[in-house]
Amino acid sequence: MPSTKTATPSFSTHIDLPQNDRQGLIELLNQRLADTADLYSQVKQAHWNVKGKDFFQLHELFDTLAAELFPSIDEIAERVTALGGVAMGTSRMAGANSSLPEYPLSAVDGADHLKALVERYGKYAATIRKAIDQADDLNDKSTADLFTNVSRIADKQLWFLEAHIQTQQG
Repeated sequence: MPSTKTATPSFSTHIDLPQNDRQGLIELLNQRLADTADLYSQVKQAHWNVKGKDFFQLHELFDTLAAELFPSIDEIAERVTALGGVAMGTSRMAGANSSLPEYPLSAVDGADHLKALVERYGKYAATIRKAIDQADDLNDKSTADLFTNVSRIADKQLWFLEAHIQTQQG
């Protein structure tokens, strides 16, 4: 998919970060915004389409995960605008810019959906954790803290998903 160019800061702000750092932060935040919005929609895809013996349990779990993930979209987008940028947050923008793989339409039963979501959450958590360091490198502890909170949420949700498929190894 073609990538949508990230908007440069176009609004003045009294936030005491240099323009170059703010530009890098805006690009970083918009990339993670795309991933977060895409992950949210993929979790909802699983919620709507799960079938099988664990239907109700997984249907409810996926809806809970989506509801917990949704506020992160708003927090990331608002941080973009606080830094003077434009949040690239439409569904089309998220789809065009997400680093996550497309959700498999072949996922039907609970195990298929769990496997797909574990893969996506694992990748997502890794990119969020990397974003913590990138924000810190751009001298913005506030954005690093935002990503730290998102990372805790993602790790907890990954744990919930993995608990369904992990077995004791001898």
